[in-house]
Amino acid sequence: MASTETSAVKDGGATGKADEEEGVRQNADLAGLEAGLDALDTVQTKRTPFRRTFVEKIFPPIVAVALVLVVWQVLVWAEVTDSYKLPAPSAVWDEVQEAWLEGTLLEYIWTSVSRGLLGFLMALVIGTPLGLLVARVKFVRAAIGPILSGLQSLPSVAWVPPAVLWLGLNDSMMYAVILLGAVPSIANGLVSGVDQVPPLFLRAGRTMGATGLRGTWHIVIPAALPGYLAGLKQGWAFSWRSLMAAEIIASSPDLGVGLGQLLENGRTANSMPMVFLAILLILIVGIAIDLLIFSPLERWVLRSRGLLVKS
Repeated sequence: MASTETSAVKDGGATGKADEEEGVRQNADLAGLEAGLDALDTVQTKRTPFRRTFVEKIFPPIVAVALVLVVWQVLVWAEVTDSYKLPAPSAVWDEVQEAWLEGTLLEYIWTSVSRGLLGFLMALVIGTPLGLLVARVKFVRAAIGPILSGLQSLPSVAWVPPAVLWLGLNDSMMYAVILLGAVPSIANGLVSGVDQVPPLFLRAGRTMGATGLRGTWHIVIPAALPGYLAGLKQGWAFSWRSLMAAEIIASSPDLGVGLGQLLENGRTANSMPMVFLAILLILIVGIAIDLLIFSPLERWVLRSRGLLVKS
């Protein structure tokens, strides 16, 4: 009888010790999990050294531009074509200096950039509610969803002749072409973003009372930001290309000289340096808008979702 009681005590002690060890292991696992989550939440606040930024982000574009200039100059030296067809980089630089000294260089840029940005903002105001309407109302999507997709695939230059006939040679015609080119892209981008919102977000929002406009503002739009931002970038690209097409085709003294008109003037005057100058300025504006507006927005969206570490 005594041996049985002793054995039971030993078994109970072993079981208690095993339970204690299991509890220690579970606590260690939880501590490791918490440490891992804390590490994921930890944001690097140390500023990246300028040398690293220069090597990783600034130096590569400089090398690419220098390489293009070298290849360009080599082609000129090799005389692969007539000089009036392929001017030397120095000839284009002379054109830049002449336009700067005449005070027309910034005027060319501002005329087009002001039109492009204003037209894009108008397209943003129209395309955003239109995209929400198409995304959230089934009847509206069935009615005009295919039309928006068709308009997005239609070349913007096709709208220039009817816009000239409808509105005349004025800024209103330019803005109409921009709107017809950019609104479908912005609306379709928002529709795509809303379609990718997890239904769980919407149900959670309704449970918390976020319905109607409140749910759209606090749940739908933030969750659809990646697709919406992609639509905005594409909308700006369509705005810029639409404007260039309109400026090339429709010319009038009342419209001023934008970059598209500068390109057409170079063609008319058979001046390839002027043509290359216009192309260069159009490219620079496109890159500048992307770097100054859309790249910071993309970084903000990624950082807000924990997909980008602050630097």
